[in-house]
Amino acid sequence: MRYLKVFMNGIIKENPVLVMLLGTCPTLAVTTTAANGLGMGIATMFALVFSNVVISLLKSVIPRQVRLPCYIVIVAGFVTFISFMLQIIPWLYWLYESLGLFLPLIAVNCIIFERAEAFASKNNPFISLIDGLGMGTGFTLALFIMGTAREILGAGSWMGYEISIGEIPPMMIFGLPAGGFFMYGIIIAAVGKLTKKPVRTIGCENCPSRATCKNFTAGEADK
Repeated sequence: MRYLKVFMNGIIKENPVLVMLLGTCPTLAVTTTAANGLGMGIATMFALVFSNVVISLLKSVIPRQVRLPCYIVIVAGFVTFISFMLQIIPWLYWLYESLGLFLPLIAVNCIIFERAEAFASKNNPFISLIDGLGMGTGFTLALFIMGTAREILGAGSWMGYEISIGEIPPMMIFGLPAGGFFMYGIIIAAVGKLTKKPVRTIGCENCPSRATCKNFTAGEADK
């Protein structure tokens, strides 16, 4: 039951893109098509899963003072492997060219480092693998949904196949950064509505440090 909860957290409750708002750069940059979003998500999930496992295995021997440089080396190794495989597999070379610079930038993806620091460095390898799968799946789904919506509205196609049949003129703005930001906001709002995520207001009453804050009094929360 615990493993299922950890896996589902990454898809719904702690979705890295739609809830935690991490990895927004590749989310907005590569999701002009559904295929690009799916490819980027799977590549990142591969690096995330194996980095989680290796970091969990080495957590007791990595000095805390140099943990981030060590994490970068580990993640970069897996990203290099992914890049190499995309180049030598003929039917995946198009994805390598399409992702371009954003493929090697997986090595500094904030989602991977957040999970390495917050989860893998504190848990055993197996549950770290489950966490990587959950977070990677959530990231992939978010990019695929974004890519699907932008490709259909912006190009009238899906996964390269024409679906509008000339009935709906493509709205080119969805292939541009402005359209990406707009669609991203719509999807985040829809996910928040479906999950009934409470809206937190700014103020002392919602501050996590209010119990230890010397300037906080019960009366200030009502001002």
